[in-house]
Amino acid sequence: MRRYVIIGNGISAVNCIEGIRSVDAEGRITVISGEKHPAYCRPLISYLLEDRTDQKRMQYRDPGFYDRMGCEMLYGRKAVRIDKEDKKVELYDGTLQPYDVLCVAAGSHPFVPRLNGLDAVEKKFSFTTLDDALALEQAVDKDSKVLIVGAGMIGLKCAECLAERVSEITVCDLADHVLPTFLDFECASYVQKRLEEHGISFALGDSVEHFGKDPSSGKNEAVLKSGTVLPFDVLVLAIGARANASLVKDIGGAGERGIAVDECMRTSIQDIYAAGDCTESTDVSCGDRKLLSNLPNAAMQGYVAGVNMAGGSAVFDKAIMMNSISFFGLHSMTAGTYTGELFEEKTDTSVKRLYTENDLLKGFVLIGTSDRAGIYTSMIRNRTPLSSVDFEMMKKAATTAAFSAGARERMFGGTV
Repeated sequence: MRRYVIIGNGISAVNCIEGIRSVDAEGRITVISGEKHPAYCRPLISYLLEDRTDQKRMQYRDPGFYDRMGCEMLYGRKAVRIDKEDKKVELYDGTLQPYDVLCVAAGSHPFVPRLNGLDAVEKKFSFTTLDDALALEQAVDKDSKVLIVGAGMIGLKCAECLAERVSEITVCDLADHVLPTFLDFECASYVQKRLEEHGISFALGDSVEHFGKDPSSGKNEAVLKSGTVLPFDVLVLAIGARANASLVKDIGGAGERGIAVDECMRTSIQDIYAAGDCTESTDVSCGDRKLLSNLPNAAMQGYVAGVNMAGGSAVFDKAIMMNSISFFGLHSMTAGTYTGELFEEKTDTSVKRLYTENDLLKGFVLIGTSDRAGIYTSMIRNRTPLSSVDFEMMKKAATTAAFSAGARERMFGGTV
């Protein structure tokens, strides 16, 4: 009986389990989970603080999933080392877990910079896990002044979910606009305006020099490089994330910012696979190798890893960068790369950008529009030739009507 071990218990791990079971119904599966919770949808932690969901509805699979799949769950356990020669995973308590084939689905961790005075800040939090959200919920009240360092997706979702719970929120970032990893200044201004309309303040193009105490009141304050002083009660660090790649890289695995995998999710080390946010893979929209951290990629990578671990055959060669997020009802969706010829439509409340090159849709930005972004995303992933669709129609709205009858039949089957 083959022994499968999965390090991590997020979305890629769950899909890895399902991939394994699609081929091997008998093998032993052991999941090593650093958290003490069943797999849950991480993007929903902000909705938990807004009372728009609860822990039960956040679960990624039903309560009987692990038993049904025949998994041994090691909750609250941390893997610290892989012995690739003897094929064992060492846990933090010295326990050794043997494997025949291993998948590292360890995700990422918050990046916390070295800042003067940070150690003295009592109420400081990250905002990437369920436990982070639960701890933050206990720390704030209606009189709290919250400082969020980081104007990316995590920081802004944290700001949104706290907006009705606290008295003041200020977000600071070295970048001169919000969501700098995937929006330019103009597009980001739509999002920032919506957040400001709900009472969130910004200190952008600036960064924290040090933390200290106000000499008269003894309250926390952050001194920015510009000299601006921001008082606060609660601090949230949302500067970014780093791939948890050390387990593989420490034993000679290839990769730069993450664990390098091929289209079968194999690492450079025999019988070790990887999936999810800890990996770097090829972005089909541009051909570059990079971290492609998003839920759809993680799910598909996990399933493909599981199938191949069990002796099946599957590939995932359609990874792209993509983001989908909403702030106070303003939806923003992006995918691919922003190169080539630009088609743009914008109003006071919305913007649509489509980027095309070499008869391909390379990327898009949609803010405040009702376009069906999944159609655009599919075209990028599948490298659909623009000459095979009515792209003039597609510019006006993403619609399957722009595809030929034969293409629609292949996509959906039946009569079209």
